[in-house]
Amino acid sequence: MEDVRAVVLPQQPRGNDKVKNEAQRRNRRVLGDIGNNLEAAHLVEGKPPVQISRPMTRSFHAQLLAKAQAKAEKNGNPVLPVLEDRAAALNRKRGPAKKAAVAPKKAIEKPISETLVVISSDEEEEKDKQVNRCKPIEGPSRKEVKTLTSILTARSKAMACGVDIKPKEKIVDFDSADVSDELAVVEYIDDLYQFYKLTEDDSRVHDYMESQPEINPKMRSILIDWLVEVHRKFELMPETFYLTVNIIDRYLSMKIVSRRELQLVGISSMVIASKYEEIWAPQVNDFVCLSDYAYTGDQILLMEKAILGKLEWYLTVPTPYVFLSRYIKASVSPGEEVKNMVFFLAELGIMHYPTTVRYSPSLIAAAAVYAARCTLNKAPLWTETLKHHTGYSEEQLRDCAKLLVGFHLNAAESNLQAVYRKFSKPEHVAVARIPPAKSFLSSSS
Repeated sequence: MEDVRAVVLPQQPRGNDKVKNEAQRRNRRVLGDIGNNLEAAHLVEGKPPVQISRPMTRSFHAQLLAKAQAKAEKNGNPVLPVLEDRAAALNRKRGPAKKAAVAPKKAIEKPISETLVVISSDEEEEKDKQVNRCKPIEGPSRKEVKTLTSILTARSKAMACGVDIKPKEKIVDFDSADVSDELAVVEYIDDLYQFYKLTEDDSRVHDYMESQPEINPKMRSILIDWLVEVHRKFELMPETFYLTVNIIDRYLSMKIVSRRELQLVGISSMVIASKYEEIWAPQVNDFVCLSDYAYTGDQILLMEKAILGKLEWYLTVPTPYVFLSRYIKASVSPGEEVKNMVFFLAELGIMHYPTTVRYSPSLIAAAAVYAARCTLNKAPLWTETLKHHTGYSEEQLRDCAKLLVGFHLNAAESNLQAVYRKFSKPEHVAVARIPPAKSFLSSSS
């Protein structure tokens, strides 16, 4: 649309100022009533009326509102403040009105509707809010409906934060039954095993066979298989056997030993472990007899002294048995079958060199418990209680457990039969004769 321009009078002579001012006063419209100016805009012939919009202050805004409401009440038309919020936001964004004049913008002519839309001021907006608070809500309230998108979004956020939607299994406090037992040291048991986990690497050995020119892993397995028989003959504690194997491995990792002295190292290591763990340790002469007099008593004592010197008398170490006793208890009422199966798999593991080198004592113990539960089909195979106390998940134990189940599969046909015969007896519930875990056998094939 074309701009509406004010009618300009032809220039009068400079000397006739009074005539000029009088003409301007006649042509200028009264500015006292802004509402009249808005309603009566200049008309151009052949053109529809044009509404000129000008920026207005809040006081003028309020005056417009009052007049519009009065006019609407007189005509019987309701006034609907539809654009109140938008106008208030615009006023706040603009800030105080500027005094400088703003060029008028083109107004687009719209059809006049019966409902008059009025932009209210900030003061009346606050009044409307107070009135609305007091008015009762008409009609039923609309309930919030959860959409599929919102449900999926909430679920994905929960999974991203590591929150499990399923209810977590409770951790069983199996130490509560031993509170009155002073030897159980329930108050310190968690701190003790946390310390064992932190220090187990100090006594752990790594691959040392490359530094031994006359010894190989098979010879080590033969030695330990023979020590299992000696341990059973003397009816020694399980702690003695595990400490004996630990002493042998640590000494062989520090000292080159000939093939002839390997059995002597094993005998002297069991003498040391028996003195450390047993109440009534076997005599040195008893070991001489069991070795078929291959070594004298003095040779055993000299090797004992050499081993203690190399190890610097460091014998208080967390062996796999330390963790086995705790992890079996964490199985919560495991039963004799589970206990013997765990010890059977653990002894098969430490008898083989790769298991001792690859895995830590705590992981071997946890894997033996996991493999035993898989073999006996205990459900669930791995509980939250076991995960909490061992610190290992099923994925972390799977490789070691698979190795132990492989030893179980080949135990009956192996040349080293000491462990298999021991756990085939009725006092050990003949767990060695139970078929190995099928889940690991199917995955290996």
